Amino acid sequence: MTDADLVFKALADPSRRKLLDRLFDENGQTLTALCEGLEMSRQAVTQHLDVLESASLVVTIKQGREKLHYLNTVPIYEIFDRWIRKFEKQRLHALGEFKRQLERRHK
Repeated sequence: MTDADLVFKALADPSRRKLLDRLFDENGQTLTALCEGLEMSRQAVTQHLDVLESASLVVTIKQGREKLHYLNTVPIYEIFDRWIRKFEKQRLHALGEFKRQLERRHK
């Protein structure tokens, strides 16, 4: 499985996306903090975090007896750069051409 495959697999699950959103809102959380308010067991959250770590979307740092979880946006940027940016460029080019056509009609 490629790195991109791991990222897509990790992002496919809504529970994992929720964990990423929570880390985006407040980076550097412990497992206990991440579990708060979720309708998942601690074990389920741990399993989801393992998938996110395998995809390099979450990085952990030990601080004393605790392990802090941090969002790593690089894999998401790589997906954006490879799979989204090129389509965005075409769309923006088409919108620019449409604008120019409208301007020519109204002169």
